[in-house]
Amino acid sequence: QAQLVESGGGLVQPGGSLRLSCAPSGFHLEHYGVAWFRQAPGKKREGVSCVSTSGGGTQYADYVKGRFTMSRDNAGNAVLLEMNNLKPEDTAVYYCAAVLTFRCSLYPQEYDYWGQGTQVTVSS
Repeated sequence: QAQLVESGGGLVQPGGSLRLSCAPSGFHLEHYGVAWFRQAPGKKREGVSCVSTSGGGTQYADYVKGRFTMSRDNAGNAVLLEMNNLKPEDTAVYYCAAVLTFRCSLYPQEYDYWGQGTQVTVSS
């Protein structure tokens, strides 16, 4: 059964960094647009960033631009989210999602595969 698995979450102080990873099981991400979403308690799920298939580029939500960087790993079958200068408002469960498409988006309803999520907590 196709699924996604996130890892790398944890507790970090404000201004710190974390790196999240998303790896598929049962399929290859090469032809999939992949996105990161997050959901804080009592809030709607919101888009963070996404990467399109080869040559399609990346997109970032305004609230993470300049701090987060999303990439595909060298082997091509995982995606990474480097998060720097983390703020308390970045605290949320972070989800990885994938859809068979060339160009990604930050709309969660467009994604077919989801991971279980990984908790990121930014607190002193």
